[in-house]
Amino acid sequence: MEMLPLAFTGGWASGINAWATVLMLGLLGRFAGVEGVPAGFERTDVLIVMAGLALIELVADKIPYLDSAWDAVSTFIRPIAGATIGALIAGQSGDLGTVALAAVGGVTALLSHLAKSSLRLAINTSPEPVTNLTASAVGDLSLVGVLALAALYPVAAAIIAAVLLVLTLSLSLFLFSRVRRGWRSFQEWRQRGPGTA
Repeated sequence: MEMLPLAFTGGWASGINAWATVLMLGLLGRFAGVEGVPAGFERTDVLIVMAGLALIELVADKIPYLDSAWDAVSTFIRPIAGATIGALIAGQSGDLGTVALAAVGGVTALLSHLAKSSLRLAINTSPEPVTNLTASAVGDLSLVGVLALAALYPVAAAIIAAVLLVLTLSLSLFLFSRVRRGWRSFQEWRQRGPGTA
């Protein structure tokens, strides 16, 4: 279970941006020699595809309401990515450890995704774009920083990821009325069509 911190951190990061998580883990495994990173993540073709998808999500995440549409689609992708990362980190044995790390990665990714998407719905109700851009940039920097820390100090990175997860979940619960208002605004945006803000 020495791979538990990396599986947890990978799951948390997958809930924010699954493509960037695979890209970062692949780069860390290939160029920083981080142990436990699945060899498939380090392949050049995988890194190129993940970089393209991460870039698309990076841009989509900066645009109000488009970010929430992207989050809605990602509800199916991010937890699966977190579980897959956890299972691959555990190895191919198929034993209880593999199932446990897959569950840790998947559940953590789901909670992280729910916290992020809820907060973004609340933020989308603000009339100015600065808050949205700032929240997106903070998420991007947190993902890169925590995963980079995991290369040297996986336990410390997992602790930071856990603290960030608890904080974002607590904040989304605290702002629940704004989250509901953001959901209604998002539904109205969908009915008007994606060409309007």
